Amino acid sequence: MQVSLVMPTWNAGPLLEEVLAAVASQPGADRLEKVAIDSGSADGTIARLERHGFTVHSIPQAEFDHGTTRDLAIERSGGEVIVLLTQDATPANQEWLPRLVATYSDPEVGAAYCKQVPRPDCNPILAQRLAEWTAGKDQPVVQQVGSASAFAALAPLERLAVSAYDNVAGSVRRSVWDKLRFGRRRFGEDVAFGKRVVLAGHKIVFEPRSAVVHSHNRSAQAEGRRIYCDHDNLRDLFDVRVIPDATARENAIAWGREHFCNLVGTLDVSAPEKARLMTWAMDYAWWSAWGQYLGGNADRLQSGAAGTWYRDLDAWMRRGI
Repeated sequence: MQVSLVMPTWNAGPLLEEVLAAVASQPGADRLEKVAIDSGSADGTIARLERHGFTVHSIPQAEFDHGTTRDLAIERSGGEVIVLLTQDATPANQEWLPRLVATYSDPEVGAAYCKQVPRPDCNPILAQRLAEWTAGKDQPVVQQVGSASAFAALAPLERLAVSAYDNVAGSVRRSVWDKLRFGRRRFGEDVAFGKRVVLAGHKIVFEPRSAVVHSHNRSAQAEGRRIYCDHDNLRDLFDVRVIPDATARENAIAWGREHFCNLVGTLDVSAPEKARLMTWAMDYAWWSAWGQYLGGNADRLQSGAAGTWYRDLDAWMRRGI
């Protein structure tokens, strides 16, 4: 199969060199078509990409969209299989590319994604959260539904599980993308695409022997804002509402503070680092619960008596995400 690698970039920094070197070490990398869409980098990102054999197309930063920008890059590639990678996800070993591409030997596979391993400096609470997401697990998964009615009969979290897909490091069969595309979406374009893939009768494969090293250490507030966007998306796509009311929200805050602080208490780190993580854990429990509550109930909150206030809050929560 002809394979194309597609990567959206913007001021990727020196980590990009590590990512591109790991791509170049993959079996078959010499035959890999490489396409990047750059959103106005000014730090040498474009030069790095071109040194590693990428064809780079540039767009104004204001035009970037997680879905349509990837569609634009795929349009400019020619592979039968499109491998999608972000600028900060480093292939973990030489199995990353061949294992991911091998899933397409099954003609029913429409998309596939790989395992994400947290970086050594990853906040332990965020590392645990990654391990609980499908892309953090060790066992392969084949996701498929028999029909739209079978999908509709699933519980909300089951609909999410069968649609799970992550384009931090994933792939798609071109013929499937031709029909479904990522399209414009404010957040979660990959999971929305995954839903369309399974509803169209294709399989999604999670292949953990293909892996990348990828994680972020964000502030508790930044994580809470992303959780808000995520749960607004999951409500819209699957009717997932894990914290349906204020009582559940307050219970979630109390549970989170106990659970996350207990986790920090088990760590073998210095006293100042433990104190820093304890403070982060307390803040994260609050932001996480509020993010899940506000996102999962955004339709109700934004249409009620205080709808204008919640719509302004929505704009703030999404800013920069």
